[in-house]
Parts: sequence; C-alpha cells; structure tokens
Amino acid sequence: MTKLATREYPVHGAGLGLRRSMMGEDLSSEAVDFLEVAPENWIGVGGRYGRWFRQYTERFPFVIHGLSLSIGAPAPLDLDLVRSIKAFMREHSIRCYSEHLSYCSDHGHLYDLLPIPFTAEAVQYVAERIRVVQDVLEQRIAMENVSYYAAPGQEMTELEFLNAVLREADCDLLLDVNNTYVNAINHRYDPLEFLRGISSERIRYIHVAGHYDEADDLKVDTHGAPVIDPVWQLLEQAYQIHGTAPTLLERDFNIPPLPQLLKEVERIRAIQAAQSVEASYVHGR
Repeated sequence: MTKLATREYPVHGAGLGLRRSMMGEDLSSEAVDFLEVAPENWIGVGGRYGRWFRQYTERFPFVIHGLSLSIGAPAPLDLDLVRSIKAFMREHSIRCYSEHLSYCSDHGHLYDLLPIPFTAEAVQYVAERIRVVQDVLEQRIAMENVSYYAAPGQEMTELEFLNAVLREADCDLLLDVNNTYVNAINHRYDPLEFLRGISSERIRYIHVAGHYDEADDLKVDTHGAPVIDPVWQLLEQAYQIHGTAPTLLERDFNIPPLPQLLKEVERIRAIQAAQSVEASYVHGR
C-alpha cells in the first residue's frame, strides 16, 4: 500500500470550484464529491447568495482556498482576516483551509500572486507566519505550490524551497498539478522529478486546471481553459507516485455550462478509478 492510500483526507473523490455564476444550477452529490470556494468571496455574504451558499454547505463537504493571506508579504499578517476565516470554517463545517505560497500585498493589495524569493531567510520568515496562522486557527493549513515567472534572489530550487517551508512550518501541501506542469516548462525542469521530491504525507488534496499557451516555452496559469492532456497525464503520474488523493477542478473565468465542467470532473473520477484498479492489481499480486 502507498502512504496516501492509508491516509485520512479532509474530503474524498473529485471536486469542483463553486462560483457564483453557478447559482441556480442543478448540482448533485452524484456529480461531485466536494466543493471549494475562496473564503474572501463569501465571508459575511447574506441575502439570496448567502442562502444559496448555506444550502450547498449543508449538502456537500467543503474546502476553502484563500486569495489574500499574502503569507510572504513584508506587511504584518492580517489576523482579523484569519479570525474571520476561523469563524467561517466553524459556521459552515469547512474541512480544510489552503492558501498560496506567495504574496499579494505590500501596504495595499497588488492584485497578483508574486513569487517569494527561494532563500533560506525567506523559508524562516514564511514558516513563522504559517505557524502563527495555524495557532490562530487551531489547525494545520495547506500551502499551494504556485506558478511563477521569475525567481528573484534564488538560492535554492523551487522544490527545495517548498519542502523547506512545509518542514519548518509543519504544514501541509495543496498540490497543484497544472502549476507543476506550467513551471516545469517555463523553468525547464522535470515535472516527475518535482513530484517524486514531494512528501506523500504532506498532500491534503490536489488541484487541476487549464492554462494559456503564450509560446512553446511559456505557459501562463489562467484557470480559464479546459485541462489539457499532458496535465491529465501528469495527474495520473502523481497518483502513481503518491497514491490517489482528492482532486478538484478549478475554473475561474470563461466558465462553460455546468455539464461541460462536470465532464472534466468525471475525467478526474475515471483516472482515480483506473489508478485504484491498477494499485489493487499490483498489491494483490
């Protein structure tokens, strides 16, 4: 058995990022196993959107993926936001909170996810801030490996930096397979080597998404297109390396009709099922 096959996850199966444009859609628990939202988009929301959201949190397991914690920023942590997230999680029985291993503010919001320098000093700085957040929330959080397009002041590889932060902060990982694919092309490294270098025990769940092909050697993470075949193949390889983990489809704009999105969710399920059959065959031999 793989390590992940015996782990307890906050959710299971195949999930979908819930967007307000889906309000009124007939989304069933047979179609998706769990849902994800950005807490900043829903904290304090009332009226019909608030009632709609409550209906969904009562029917589905939920995870949340933050947008504005800005864990690598020079500015102080927004602990009021963290406390609001804590209350939101309790109110809606949220299973897991994740954020981006990046920063997006400096005495004001920068409206972009910027790369944290891959340095030993940054590891210590970021890990301490993650520990503070975990202490306030009274639970572990998961940090996502982000797409990046420059590596200022680089002293270590992306993988070395990621593992050092996870280890020093003693937090978990939201593994984004599309970001792994995009970064591997943009920064010319082997995505399988990256996946093999991650600790299975750290993975809480997985993201897949689409991206934009700017050029053969430049991919831009957009979440605005269908997942491409090489990313699906990389997801299969991630399962082979780490075991079958809960996986969520992200789509943030150019959102197609729900049935089209659910076909991609079903493809996640199909890959998970095939991997489970393969694992059972191997371990049963």
